[in-house]
Amino acid sequence: MKLTNAKLDRNAPCWCGSGRKYKQCHMAFDEKIRMAELKGHEVPPRRLIKSPADIEGIRESAKINIAVLDLVAEKISIGMSTEEINRIVHEKTLSMGGIPAPLNYEGFPKSVCTSLNEEVCHGIPDDSIILKDGDIINVDVSTIYKGYFSDSSRMFCMGNVSPEKKRLVEVARECMEEGIKNVIPWHFLGDMGAAVHAHALKNGYTVVRQIGGHGCGKEFHEDPWVGYTTSPGTGMLMVPGMVFTIEPMVNMGGDAIYEDEDNGWTIRTEDGKPSAQWEVQVLVTETGCEVLTW
Repeated sequence: MKLTNAKLDRNAPCWCGSGRKYKQCHMAFDEKIRMAELKGHEVPPRRLIKSPADIEGIRESAKINIAVLDLVAEKISIGMSTEEINRIVHEKTLSMGGIPAPLNYEGFPKSVCTSLNEEVCHGIPDDSIILKDGDIINVDVSTIYKGYFSDSSRMFCMGNVSPEKKRLVEVARECMEEGIKNVIPWHFLGDMGAAVHAHALKNGYTVVRQIGGHGCGKEFHEDPWVGYTTSPGTGMLMVPGMVFTIEPMVNMGGDAIYEDEDNGWTIRTEDGKPSAQWEVQVLVTETGCEVLTW
């Protein structure tokens, strides 16, 4: 069996770049990972463990991401086009020295994703899409700053939103919060995902299976893939230094989805019922997690 992380001499410099000897730094940490892998579990390679310098870089990127979403929250209103949201995001990001990560990513044409009502994710801003009374919208912002990536999204309720839609938005947020509570070091991503799924099901909703969260920090999308319809004890081992998003997509109806054939991006619910999503980016710590973006 070939193990994921190569063993180092105990007196060699630690692989993390701290300058300390391996035995004084990550040797005990690596041994815990090794024992989990020998039991057949998926474990993170060292490239997914962020250094203190990486974490500070991600935090600085996150400050921009949060500020951009705060400005959207201040400005968003009925009668506004989703293209206006795109302009707000683009201009604010650039003014703070950042780069909108979605722009031109694999051909995506805008600086932000704006997904309304039955749109699950990857909605493309457009001058012709006008926010109306009763709409719910997810605004998904991602930022690059000095080579580091941050990512988060929020839901907004426009005017007189029906009680059913309001409840969906509330439970989607609760599902994200369940995810945060269940990021426990040396437990598994499947444990976290199972807790999210259980909360959605308890409230009569479904969770999208095909699309999930992802590692994020030194790249826009890194390993691991983070699902929310998982089983306890499965998935990658969560260890301090990992950074990933928690972003369950919660549907009022069934979990079936489809991709818009015309634009090749926007994901919608198959049954046309609303979907809601909140997203945060978290750092696994020794005691739980630090929420980096919201």
